[in-house]
Formats: sequence, structure tokens, C-alpha cells
Amino acid sequence: MRVKLGIAVILVLLTGACTEPVRLAPVPSTAPRVTPPASGPKHQLTVVAAGDLLVHPPLTEQAAADAQAAGRSGHDFTQVLAAIRPRVSAADLAICHMETPLADPRGPFTGWPTFSVPPELADAAAWAGFDTCSTASNHSLDTGMEGVTRTLDNLDRVGLRHAGTARSAAEAARPTIIDVAGVKVAQLSYALSFNTIPLPPGRPWAANLIDRDAILAAAHRARAAGAEIVILSMHWGTEYQNAPNDDQLDVARELLASPDIDLIIGHHVHVVQPFEKIGRKWVAYGMGNLTTRFDDGAPENTQDAVVPEFTFTRAASGRWEVTDVTVLPTWMEYQPAARVVDLVSAAKDPAVPAARRTHYAEIERRINGYVGMRGAFEAGLHALS
Repeated sequence: MRVKLGIAVILVLLTGACTEPVRLAPVPSTAPRVTPPASGPKHQLTVVAAGDLLVHPPLTEQAAADAQAAGRSGHDFTQVLAAIRPRVSAADLAICHMETPLADPRGPFTGWPTFSVPPELADAAAWAGFDTCSTASNHSLDTGMEGVTRTLDNLDRVGLRHAGTARSAAEAARPTIIDVAGVKVAQLSYALSFNTIPLPPGRPWAANLIDRDAILAAAHRARAAGAEIVILSMHWGTEYQNAPNDDQLDVARELLASPDIDLIIGHHVHVVQPFEKIGRKWVAYGMGNLTTRFDDGAPENTQDAVVPEFTFTRAASGRWEVTDVTVLPTWMEYQPAARVVDLVSAAKDPAVPAARRTHYAEIERRINGYVGMRGAFEAGLHALS
């Protein structure tokens, strides 16, 4: 993978998606759940991850309508995310991906090609139970250093940790390590490009570009700082392609060969890609769009996503490894209101019309087909049912 990893060379279809103006007022903000320390050393913990938090103009409008219905101005994304809150909030650690920069409360809110989305998205992510977000993406620099700072300030405001972008050299050099019931878990986050936007002058540390040597060095620093588990978020791949590309396959093998990296979770491609067990470790190449609102008529699989749960177990050696993986398929429904659908629950809900339940079951089968393209089910991954 040379010095600057082949993946950075693949400036593949770097399109994004979008978000639009409305106004603002704080959404009820609950601080993220903190797992109380267990008595004695913990030997098992669960990590839930999710796909891109991506906000198009109609989704901004939906959040404005939901806030108005609740008697508030601004934007409320909690109803959009409500279906996945039980799974996310039950995990020992939950990781989200903030695809686009957060705006000033008054806007402007913009969409592709340069995003700037309502800051209440951070409130909703915390409300849903996420503990930390990756922030390195091809849109990290859409609104410059100001957008990087606003995004991280808002994540700090609601108590969400973050990795992938930084406001200072000192912040960039400091590993993101989260205490999960007494277990130190590090999060790393890297992106394949910034859509040709250069890093701010004199601030090469503002956002992390995929580079094999840099990633391995960061993972090693995290271990040296006490991390027992290191999770790597990768913004990579060919957009709208369910199969991982050759760079993803090569990079996953190289990085998981390191004793310093335990799990890779992928973003960016806007569709679900497979999971794969490489040796004794797992990679989720792409988890799809947790939230999105493409134009009507866009391919339906751009609404697909998965919310996996990885169970880490401490071995006799003291090392941690993933011993179980379950996947919850979700779907971003657009009508009558934009909502994330828990497909497993909805397909069995007698209150849902039969035709819609049948459709949900078909989507669930499609998503599981993508997840299993590289032998994940045979390797022990379980689909919820």
C-alpha cells in the first residue's frame, strides 16, 4: 500500500447527498448514556455501530416539521431515529458516523456538493444512545475549518466523543479513548479524500486522510496510551457499489494483520456492503445510510442500512476479540414521514399493513444478501429475526 495508500488514489464517484435550510431551537438534549463501572474486571462488552448520518434537504424539512409538531422551532431528528434507539442505547458502546459538517443554529443549511446541516442532529444522536462519532469523511472540509470546529463543538455540547477531525494539533495527536465500564476502547477515523478540498493552510491535522502508516502509528499510540480495544472507522470504497473494491479488500487485510487494530467499520458508499471475518477479526466494509433522503426514484438500496452489534470477549491471554456479531437491517422510509425502520420488528408487526410487511421482509432479505456476500454468515455472523 505504499506510503499514501492506494485507497487515496481512488477518488471514486465522490458525490455526496444533501441538506437544506430551516431554522432552529434546541431539541431536548439528553446526555449520552454512561455505562456504570461493573464490580471487578469486565470480560465481555457489546459495541453497536451504524452507517452514515446523512441529511438531505427533505430530511431537514422533516426534522423542522417534527419540531413544529412538538411545539418547537428548529429541527428535531429524534423521531427519525426513534426505531433504533433501543438497540443503540442498550449497547456498552455505540458508534455513529457524522457524515457532514454541522451548521450554525441559524444556518445556512446546505446540501451537495458542500454540506452544512442542522446542529440538532448531534442532539438526536446523543438521545438515541450513541457515545462517540467518527467525523472523517469526504465532506469533512465542506465548510472549512469553521465547519470542523462547529461540528466538534456541538458534539462536545451533547457529550458525544469524536475522532477523525480536530480543532488543534494537540487534539489531533491525542487518541480518542473511551472508558467503557472500566475497559479502555480507542476509536480511530480516516477518510479516502476530501473531494479535492485542500486541508487548511498550516493545519494538516484538521482531518485524517487514509494512509496506512499513519493509521498503524495512531493505533500503536492508542495502545501505548492504555487502549485495550482499538476500533477503526474507515470512510472508503466506491459509492453505490455493494461489492467492496480491491483497495478496501487489500487495506482491510493489511490493517487487521496489525495486533493494534481489532475491528474495522466502514462508511461512505451509501449502500450496504458485506461483512467479512479475516483471521479472527471482522470488517464491516459498508453499513449504508442510517439516515438519508435521496430524491424520489433513486435506487431503493440507497435507503438500506445495518446496525451491527459486536460482542467483544476478553481471552485468557488478556486480549479482546469479537466472539459474536449480530446485524439489524434497517431501511430509511420516506413516506408518509421520513423515518428509520427496524425491518425485523416492522415485518412482524400486525399493526403494519400486510403489503408493507411483505415489502419490509423483501428488503430484509436483500440486505442480508449483501451482508453475506463474503461468507459472513458461514463465519458466524447472525441476522436478527
